[in-house]
Amino acid sequence: MIRVLICDDHVIVRQGIKQILADATDIDLAGEAADGPETLAWVRRASAEGALPHVVLLDIAMPRRDGLDVLKALKDEFPKLPVLMLSTYPDRQYAVRSLKLGAAGYLNKSADSEQMIEAIRKVAAGGLFITPAIAEQLATALGAGAQRPAHESLSHREYQVFRLLAAGRSVGEIAEQLALSPNTVSTYRARILEKTGARNDVELALYAVRQDLHAV
Repeated sequence: MIRVLICDDHVIVRQGIKQILADATDIDLAGEAADGPETLAWVRRASAEGALPHVVLLDIAMPRRDGLDVLKALKDEFPKLPVLMLSTYPDRQYAVRSLKLGAAGYLNKSADSEQMIEAIRKVAAGGLFITPAIAEQLATALGAGAQRPAHESLSHREYQVFRLLAAGRSVGEIAEQLALSPNTVSTYRARILEKTGARNDVELALYAVRQDLHAV
């Protein structure tokens, strides 16, 4: 049996996924988590008990600690644990970034139940699940000399700060949310402005709109 941990802050989403899994005779529910810290605590506890799940289904928009941050932490601590990212955002916004951080696959929540089951089985077997559209994006992103949007050059942490700045959050609010010092956030902000060519937070927000990057 493939044991799956479902990580999503919406109860109705978790219930829907559980129903999908219940229809697959080779997949079983290992547990649930409703936010980032709870996900990490669940996996660490399971590891200590020698009962790691075979697949983690991880939503990107998680409260208290976002899914990409949780993904990075999971891959640092449990590099062989397959993590399948779930998102309502457009694939171009997060798919390639998720894969670069070590995700075993990326699935939009608009996918049908058969595709979700296929994705779980594939990553549980050690494979990589990506759609043809994401494969094309990945090839473009990794291509030598490819012309990429400025935000794709941002590091993981810079991208987190960028999204929050674009959503109108202050340096102090971002520092509190990401557990960083205000000085560190200000340093990231300066790097982001330089890399994107924006002069201030308003221009960053306009850049996000032009690139169709959904705010936090």
